[in-house]
Amino acid sequence: QVQLVETGGGLVQSGGSLRLSCVATGVSLDRTAVGWFRQVPGKEREGVTCMSQYADSVKGRFTISSDNTKNTVYLQMNSLKPEDTGVYYCATSCRFNMKPKYWGSWGQGTQVTVSS
Repeated sequence: QVQLVETGGGLVQSGGSLRLSCVATGVSLDRTAVGWFRQVPGKEREGVTCMSQYADSVKGRFTISSDNTKNTVYLQMNSLKPEDTGVYYCATSCRFNMKPKYWGSWGQGTQVTVSS
């Protein structure tokens, strides 16, 4: 059974940084396409990154990386903006040209709040 656990969210001021982590069990993250998406209440899920492709809204500010020895994927988020606020999820079997709801498995998410 695939389980993903996202951590690292929090409250940060505009311009600040956060690093999210995603630890997986039941799947080797180096053998699946891993991505991150975010959701804001009342809005559709937005794919943030998938296999080093990035949404235009985060390009140049966010970076995905991994540590295969820990079966963990990270999302480094710099120069954060209030519009980056949302719940962030990591997911397996991502497809950048497909909506996140069609991606594979994801965890419970971690809340990111950016204050202005």
